[in-house]
Amino acid sequence: MKLLVMRHGEAGWHTIDQQRELTEAGRTTTGQVVHQIAESPWRPREIWCSSLTRARQTAAIASEILNCRVTEKPFLTPDDDPGRCLDALLEESPATRLLIISHMPLVGALSTLLVDAHRQGIPFMTSQAIALEMPVVGPGCADLKAQFLP
Repeated sequence: MKLLVMRHGEAGWHTIDQQRELTEAGRTTTGQVVHQIAESPWRPREIWCSSLTRARQTAAIASEILNCRVTEKPFLTPDDDPGRCLDALLEESPATRLLIISHMPLVGALSTLLVDAHRQGIPFMTSQAIALEMPVVGPGCADLKAQFLP
């Protein structure tokens, strides 16, 4: 499996966290990173994203550039257990090429779970993406192959 894990673009403030929208800078840096992904050997065929506004907006930009279908997943919100995402990944074909767009701390915890088999989490900048290659899906089975920075 070839998996990209991306944090949503920079978002503005809102009294309701779920409704925070991307800033203009967030839209720009997301587009820059997704264009890098599009020109790389890591181009995904599908996108999973969180249901929160800023992740959905990031996924819409990615979908337009990559010409991929977007599916919202209920287990990709900021404080979800990365094990739930791992369970969903286990159901996918090993040939899957997927982009997951979510939030901190989930993107950091999921990445370290897949690479190092723990959930301590690494920091992600907004719009940052990493590329993981997994011959089999499981904790500690992924190799970090590339990163895409704004």
